Amino acid sequence: MGKNKKALTILLSVLLLILFVVPYLVPVPKLLGTFPPDRLGKEDSKFMVVNGLKVHYKIYGSGEPAIVLLHGFGAYSFSFEPVIEELSRHGTVIVFDRPAFGFTERPLLENWDGPNPYSSEFAADLTVGLMDGLGIHRAVLLGHSAGGAIALLSYYRHPERVEALIFEDAAVYGVGAPWYVEIFRYFPQFQRLGPLLVRSIAGESGINTLYLAWYNDSKITPDIIEGYRRPLMAENWDYALWQYTLASGDLRLSQNLSRVSVPVLVITGAQDEIIAPSYAERLASEIPGASFVKINDCGHIPHEEKPVEFLSHVVAFLESIKIQNK
Repeated sequence: MGKNKKALTILLSVLLLILFVVPYLVPVPKLLGTFPPDRLGKEDSKFMVVNGLKVHYKIYGSGEPAIVLLHGFGAYSFSFEPVIEELSRHGTVIVFDRPAFGFTERPLLENWDGPNPYSSEFAADLTVGLMDGLGIHRAVLLGHSAGGAIALLSYYRHPERVEALIFEDAAVYGVGAPWYVEIFRYFPQFQRLGPLLVRSIAGESGINTLYLAWYNDSKITPDIIEGYRRPLMAENWDYALWQYTLASGDLRLSQNLSRVSVPVLVITGAQDEIIAPSYAERLASEIPGASFVKINDCGHIPHEEKPVEFLSHVVAFLESIKIQNK
């Protein structure tokens, strides 16, 4: 019995050593070939400090309504390029990169003073803060995937600033990091390895996810792949994406859907393999008066894969809002 107890003690000691010491011994090499995010923008890029963060955004068109586009996980303002020009004929279009994505600043938390810039709550308040900076009082929020969750959270936190909501394949149900990722929050030695883990899955794995997001992936051009890869040149992109993952708790957004009182359009790709179309149908059924559209032969990103059909539904919805406001 004594030998078994001693063996168990040794085994536990070795396991604890592996769990709590070895992570500090794994080298995390510095990223090479990265640049300050504000050096990666294009000719039409603009930057504004909002709530202490330097935000990359673009603005097109004029007049009302103002339409704020909120991209999904792993995307950025680039994703909306196929629909921006047409949308800008129907109002003022603002598209920006949420914290941890695109060309928006990625601060180190140790140097940051204030609420976690990678949290959903910060992103929601940042949306309204950008509107303030542009002199926009109310806007239509169009959120794709995880951006749909931010659009809804923005409405919950600032209902007077939202004119209408458009949810595109929105991640409203069960949003948040899985429990086995949540555990990493409490162990600094594992947090240290987070950026390294992110780097390992951001290459081919990230591109495979892009292919999964399209129903007809033959439409994915080299320019699209290059566009999605460009933010991997931004300083601290791996650190920021890891912190974003750790900060992505369950927002329980579905609990107050019956209280949404602005016009709502819910759109989904009929062949979405990332967020099942049944979730979009459920979302539309739980929001009073919401309209629902399913786009056939389309995956997770209708605004990229089927931009013409996507725009036809969005523009019709915007026109109905204008009629209601007369």
